[in-house]
Amino acid sequence: MTFTERAWQTIQPIRAAIDAHPFLDGLERGTLPAETFLHYLAQDAAYLGAYSKVLASAAARAHDPGALSFWSAAAADAIAVERRLHESHGVDAATVEASPTCAAYTSYLLALTATSSYPVVVAGVLPCFWIYDDVGRRLAERVGDLDGHPYADWIGTYGDPAFSAATATARQLVDAAAEVASAADVERMRRAFTTASRYEWMFWDAAWRREEWPV
Repeated sequence: MTFTERAWQTIQPIRAAIDAHPFLDGLERGTLPAETFLHYLAQDAAYLGAYSKVLASAAARAHDPGALSFWSAAAADAIAVERRLHESHGVDAATVEASPTCAAYTSYLLALTATSSYPVVVAGVLPCFWIYDDVGRRLAERVGDLDGHPYADWIGTYGDPAFSAATATARQLVDAAAEVASAADVERMRRAFTTASRYEWMFWDAAWRREEWPV
């Protein structure tokens, strides 16, 4: 069993909590309030600004040309491709203040780039690929015809086979990193993967609550 297969099994309770979250239920049914979805998109835009920097850091640390190319392209896509989704809904990333949860998640990932090795960094960025691919693909399958669905563009973005292919490549690169990592770094990879997965649940929950700073 590969590192990513074991890590995916480890976060099964987190994945079950994500699947059961009312945000995603409303997204699937098309009943999610528009204000809640826009709050989520605004925070996602803030998140991607930091996430792209973490992906760029992974590219800078990669020794394999294929890994360098992939993480570099992913950093660019985080800005160009996904922000088109935000802008189509009128979200301007430059005007968004990160919520407490968004700030905590991005700070965690950025801290990995400052304190951890390449294998740990890429393990930390993988949940954003894999959980969105898993959720988006299954939503697309269950919804079927997206014509007229209020969140068709979101479901179509993350249910796209091209996004699944990118996720598969990211998994392969993380597994390759784990194969040559020390036992201590593999344990750090596991913790980073699990922590980032928890933040993924927290991110949707914060959007559902339309989280703001308390003071």
